[in-house]
Amino acid sequence: MQKTEELQKEFDRAGVALKLLPGGELNLRAEMVNWNREQIPTFGMKGQYCFFDLWVDKLPGFFWPVVEHLKGLGLKVIVAHPERMRAVQMEPGLVEEFLQRGLLLQGNLQCFSDAPESPTRRMVEGCLRERRYLLLGTDTHRPDTLPIRLRGLERAVELVGTMHVDELTKTNPLQLL
Repeated sequence: MQKTEELQKEFDRAGVALKLLPGGELNLRAEMVNWNREQIPTFGMKGQYCFFDLWVDKLPGFFWPVVEHLKGLGLKVIVAHPERMRAVQMEPGLVEEFLQRGLLLQGNLQCFSDAPESPTRRMVEGCLRERRYLLLGTDTHRPDTLPIRLRGLERAVELVGTMHVDELTKTNPLQLL
C-alpha cells in the first residue's frame, strides 16, 4: 500500500489525473484454503471483492473448495478474464456454472482485439453480448500494450454500445469501492 501511495503522490505532483487503488489479482492455488482474510488482496484493499485467474485446461479439484473458502471469508469472488481460461474455452458451460454459484466475471479488453476466429475472442464477445460480465478491464501490464486494449474497448462499444460499456468500465467498478 505504501508504494501505491508514493506513486499517487508522484502522479499528483505531475498533474496526472488518475486515482490509483491498491489491490491485486490472485492466481488460484490449492493452499489458499488455509489462508485467512488478511492474506488476500482485495479491490482497493477494501476487504470486499477479490479477483483471481487460473491458467488451466481443466478445473482442478481444489477450484471449488478454494472458491467456497474465499466466499466463506465474506468475500465476493470475481473471475478475471474467464475467456482466457482454456478450461472455459473447452467447456463454455462453465461460465453459467460460475454465475450460478455466485461468482462474478471480469472480461479482458485485449481479447476483443484477438483474431476473430480465436477462442478468446469468441468467448469474450459472447459473454459481453449475453451480459455475463460485471466488469471489463484493461489488464495492462505494460504501457506499450495499451493501444491494443483501447482497440478492444472500441470493439466492445461496437458490440453493445457506449452505455453498457460505461457501466462495465466506470459505473460497476466504482460500486466495488
